[in-house]
Amino acid sequence: MTTVLTRLAPRTLRGRLSLVALTTAALLMTLLTVVFNTVVRHHLQRQADDELRTRAAAVATTVDTSGPRVRVLEASDDGLLDANVWIYAGTRLLEQPPSPAVPLTRAAGRLVARGGRDCATVAASGHGDGGIRLCARPVRGGGKPATVVTALDLAPYDGSADTLLLGSLALDAAMLGCTYVLTRLAVGRALRPVRTMTDQATQRSTVASEERFGSVRLPSELARLGASLDTLLDRIRAVLRHERQLTGELSHELRTPLSRIVAELDWWRTRPRSAAETRATHEVIADAARSMLTICETLLDDARGGTPTTGTAEVRPVLRQLLARLDVPAHVTIDLADHHAHQGGDTAEGLEAGIPPALLERIVSPLLANALRYARSSVVVRTARESGSVRVDVTDDGPGVPGPFADQLFQPGRRADPGDGHGGAGLGLPLARRLARAAGGEVSYDSGHAPGARFVVSLPTG
Repeated sequence: MTTVLTRLAPRTLRGRLSLVALTTAALLMTLLTVVFNTVVRHHLQRQADDELRTRAAAVATTVDTSGPRVRVLEASDDGLLDANVWIYAGTRLLEQPPSPAVPLTRAAGRLVARGGRDCATVAASGHGDGGIRLCARPVRGGGKPATVVTALDLAPYDGSADTLLLGSLALDAAMLGCTYVLTRLAVGRALRPVRTMTDQATQRSTVASEERFGSVRLPSELARLGASLDTLLDRIRAVLRHERQLTGELSHELRTPLSRIVAELDWWRTRPRSAAETRATHEVIADAARSMLTICETLLDDARGGTPTTGTAEVRPVLRQLLARLDVPAHVTIDLADHHAHQGGDTAEGLEAGIPPALLERIVSPLLANALRYARSSVVVRTARESGSVRVDVTDDGPGVPGPFADQLFQPGRRADPGDGHGGAGLGLPLARRLARAAGGEVSYDSGHAPGARFVVSLPTG
């Protein structure tokens, strides 16, 4: 049964809401119709009883109870008064209508026996479906008891009640039809923005577009829905943006170790190599592969919000390993300066940063790659301890950063001159700053340095 009802139920929201409204209206109208017609029938019965009592009072004026016997006086309209009238002296019948129905006479006798103040309805054949209504009235005045019983055919009253019932049912049907049609129209109009939102989402990429569902005027309920969808779209856009950022950063960072692997393999295949040279090539490839694994783990942990910031790294050994893996152009020399005070810093031996070695590499590597890309002849890396932090300066003697572009230097995908002939996607510097900040440090550009460019890394001490 439940399965059948489920299949018969409308599949659209508009159809279901219309069905609910129609069912509710049908129940309400049924209740109102029953109550209305019950009240009408009760009112019509009271009217019939009032009519009977009035006629009984008129007949009672013709009954004389002052003498030793109850007498019925003759009146000018005696024929009208005798119609459907029974007169009793005590319980003895004095007068009755011509050719009365036996059930009516019996019912009149029962009313007299009960005291003569009640009314009753008798279903008598030949008087329609409504039956006959009888009412008894005692005659007051003398010492002899007398009772007048009058009868009234209820067919006209029941006919009026039936007519009102049919009219009520017709009105209910019309109202239900109007309710269903108006509900469908109203719900369809209310859901029109939802259909528009669906069409917009189908026809265009809502995630990539700047348009939002909450930008149009909607009813309050749909406005809240639109705001929720806009929030969800913003989150999806943020996830996609982070995904593109992660993809670009992985591509950017993996380019160098992949280039080392390709270069070593090309060099090894150019001519036969000795066993020692082959082992050296294998070591270079293995080191590049380990570097790629470290890069992937570091960037994936950062993307998950779990960049490891616990641990320590000896700054200079890590920088030496990093410099050894870099492809330094032939015209550029790179120098890792000894520990010394730098711009007010204190001399420090065995300098340690409070971050893992892999994270230190990922922070400094983009700065070194950027310096080697633009340096004319030299790159200098200096380390120092400054007021509870570790400082690493990366300086080159290149053209420097154009002044107007300094504010955009750490924005992803931005380059001062994309057509300068140097590779790069503008992702290295933003990555270095983001990783440093995640570890409680900072990467900044020293705009006061000239000529060339200087980038300063500040990290917590170990």
